[in-house]
Amino acid sequence: MLEMASGGLLCIGAFFFFAGTLGLLRFPDVYCRLHALAKADNLGLGCLLLGLALQADSLAAALKLLLIWPLGLAASAGVSYAIARRADALGIAPWRRKDP
Repeated sequence: MLEMASGGLLCIGAFFFFAGTLGLLRFPDVYCRLHALAKADNLGLGCLLLGLALQADSLAAALKLLLIWPLGLAASAGVSYAIARRADALGIAPWRRKDP
């Protein structure tokens, strides 16, 4: 049962990574792309690490795996902020839908 839960979480995490990559390729501007990557990749990372923690040999190894997630969240937030701030400083305007 634990193996099935772990496999399911790994598949869900892979799906979210795929969705984030698809958003990176399909969205029109840097701000939308950052949003897709930050949301989907952070959730994908959490699911993957939880799935791996369920397969860990010891509690210490599982906790080490789970400590990676907050570090990834903090790094993702910092890098996304820096990219968005630089894009704004360069004058890149957010994409807007054309009014009919």
